[in-house]
Amino acid sequence: MFISKECFEVFSYPGWLRIVGPGGQRAGFHLRWLRHQCAGDLHPKTGERQVDSCEFPWELTVEEARVEGGELVVRWGHDGRQSRYGLSWLLEHGYGAGPEVEPPPSSTELLLVEGRGRPLVEVAREALERVRHRGAALVRRGGERPEEETAPLIDAFRGEGLRVIETHFGYIEDLRTDNETNQNTDQLGYTDAGVQLHTDQPFLEHPPRYQVLQGIRAADEGGENFLVDAEAAARHLRCLDERAHELLSTVPVRFHRRQKQFERIVDAPLLQQGPRGFQVRYSYFTLAPFRLPFGRMEEWYRAYDRFARLVREPRHQYRFLLQPGDFVLYDNHRMLHARTPFRGPRWVRGIYLDLLSIKIELHLVRWMKRGTKEGPP
Repeated sequence: MFISKECFEVFSYPGWLRIVGPGGQRAGFHLRWLRHQCAGDLHPKTGERQVDSCEFPWELTVEEARVEGGELVVRWGHDGRQSRYGLSWLLEHGYGAGPEVEPPPSSTELLLVEGRGRPLVEVAREALERVRHRGAALVRRGGERPEEETAPLIDAFRGEGLRVIETHFGYIEDLRTDNETNQNTDQLGYTDAGVQLHTDQPFLEHPPRYQVLQGIRAADEGGENFLVDAEAAARHLRCLDERAHELLSTVPVRFHRRQKQFERIVDAPLLQQGPRGFQVRYSYFTLAPFRLPFGRMEEWYRAYDRFARLVREPRHQYRFLLQPGDFVLYDNHRMLHARTPFRGPRWVRGIYLDLLSIKIELHLVRWMKRGTKEGPP
């Protein structure tokens, strides 16, 4: 949100506001700090504060923020109260400009690759290059029988050094409610329910690096996909709340996938910086109950929820609808993906991919960690 009525401007973000003066001076303020400084809570005779911050709801919201007559005017969402703060007073008491790192981008144009009428080999190469820069590529391709292009698409990515990773679902996933081709279909992806943001296979020691979602048939209604750049979200969170970022990067949580014919458990932090770069593991439906010391549980939930709210903010998401023949390729170590609920016979194919040399690469990583003097085999 952006509102400007005088020579000062106010920008509103989840959890904080920033004011910008005519000379470029900037000051950022958390909503809780602002609410705590509301002059309306001062005693009319003594000028002393009568309300402490613990009396406010933990999650504060703003209905309106504007500059008016040399003051910042804030109307609060939880109780409708209107607070006024002198701009000169705010600049005098400012404690920082706010985060300089931008939140995750949302313009789908950044991901688009035109694939109509082009050789698949050429399209796959451009899509993979887009993924390396943006984390995902959305390819508009079309076609009357897109299911016949799945195998050639796999061959095209194989030519770029990727191989299909077979999982407990099988070689290729047919994500449809009437699935008869895959194993272990007792999970949300094979229903018409909405699935919120997550990464795939976080319960494996080495989750597949890439995934292709290929549109075969669009739903009658709904079934929109959306992605979030979790690496960008993590950088932004670190500027907003260093402690939250530290907890998410150091505290292991348990991912536990239990199905009728499959079970795996992995303990790992949600955010990691490993030998292959940044990696996020985030899957609310495969999380085991958190186990932390009693005195740390509330702090942990606050950090976890702050990240969740950041990535679930629609203005931080790429949103699109896969038409038959279109496909999206994304980095499963970097991007979160989701879909809205749908109605009708929607059919999307899922293919997991990784580097052809992943086994050699992982062996070298383990060898280097052991510090052995012997060379790799």
